[in-house]
Amino acid sequence: MEAYLQHGAPGGPYLTESVEVKEAPLWWQERGLSYTASGYGARIATRYMIKRDGRWRRVYSYCYSNSGTTFIGRKLSDPGAIVVDLWRP
Repeated sequence: MEAYLQHGAPGGPYLTESVEVKEAPLWWQERGLSYTASGYGARIATRYMIKRDGRWRRVYSYCYSNSGTTFIGRKLSDPGAIVVDLWRP
């Protein structure tokens, strides 16, 4: 699995950087449970963690409708939030 961070100033150039990724499921994910009854939400923890600035950080998903955006940070709408693109070759 590969992970790429996409960050930069709004309206300015964006930087894409490759980072280390690992699977680290939480207890409810190991049991096949969902974070919410509907499966939708603004900050749903995924089973993936990425290494950023020497620390492992949990990847979250913002999911409404049938597509989602993965990110790190408190909220996707925060200026410090960084979009994470997870890719399995």
